[in-house]
Amino acid sequence: MNIQEPLQLLGGLSPKTFMQRHWQKKPLVIRQAIPGFAPLLDRAELLDLAAQEEVESRLVVQASAKGASSWRFKHGPFARKALPPFKQAGWTLLVQGVDLHDERLHALMNQFRFVPDARLDDVMISYATDGGGVGPHFDSYDVFLLQAHGRRRWRIGRQKDLSLQPDMPLKILANFEPEEEFVLEPGDMLYLPPKYAHDGIADGECMTYSIGFRSPDRAELAQEILQRLAEQAVDELGPGLYRDPKQDAVDLSAAMPLALVDFAHAALQDALKDPKAIARAVGEYLSEPKANVWFDGGEPEVPGAVRLDRKTRMLYDADHVFINGESFNASGKDAQLMQTLANVRGLSAAEVKRLSAGARALMEDWCAVGWLHPDD
Repeated sequence: MNIQEPLQLLGGLSPKTFMQRHWQKKPLVIRQAIPGFAPLLDRAELLDLAAQEEVESRLVVQASAKGASSWRFKHGPFARKALPPFKQAGWTLLVQGVDLHDERLHALMNQFRFVPDARLDDVMISYATDGGGVGPHFDSYDVFLLQAHGRRRWRIGRQKDLSLQPDMPLKILANFEPEEEFVLEPGDMLYLPPKYAHDGIADGECMTYSIGFRSPDRAELAQEILQRLAEQAVDELGPGLYRDPKQDAVDLSAAMPLALVDFAHAALQDALKDPKAIARAVGEYLSEPKANVWFDGGEPEVPGAVRLDRKTRMLYDADHVFINGESFNASGKDAQLMQTLANVRGLSAAEVKRLSAGARALMEDWCAVGWLHPDD
């Protein structure tokens, strides 16, 4: 991707300019980001996905009684009969990760790869009947909201008060203070940075596509890294029992022996001795698919050109390639070709032939588990 080239998708801004001016800074409304856009999935196809066990879906129903709003929230899967009638106003069906199940949605998400793959999350489709929405709220991550069908009225604002309404099944802001209001029609798109309050209400039946991004929590990231380092330590350090042949007799038996604390420090330092250990743990974590993602196995053959499965997450750094939560050392020509595979999500037959025997064997293993496929 040429990050200097202006894109209709970004309202005539180049990816470089968009990232400098708007990313994590301020909203952007883009009229006709995708001119003539029509839903990539029709309503029936979306309902079929929502009925599947491996697809994450949620139902939000709003009802008003005595001037106050009440909300009902339920996790899927949903049989068609479990959903409210289409004529009933005020309900929303959210279907997560649709890019993992449909090549057209996967291609749509790929248009946003001017943001690092490590930050890309998924595409969610929000189907709503007239008046449907999920209430005024904020997200902890960046999001592009692409109107696919019908109209949705948005109110947004820089919210300082992030307190939530009590005793609600949804995280709804208690004191929403909108600053701007506009209606999106098919092909229009709204970018919102993290924690920018917003409320979208369907004006008639509508569908909105949310292209969302991962924003790891610092504590969660630290926990994941420490856990992976601990697992590596078991494999790499091996057993080594604490010994204290010079331990004196003590009259204060509950006092912690300093030598034992020093032993623990030394063990931790040995575990971190590899300067690449943390980067390896981060790459494994960021490339790991969600728990509900499954792959269909294939043939362990690489006859020619190959392409990554749309569910596969593949990243790299200077020393490793990461694929679906696993890491592999890489260098030289193989590293360059693996990086091409990650960036382009495929290799030509000529590029595959340039791989070493070891790298080809690795790719055959990936084909066998369904991470990689022949590209006919």
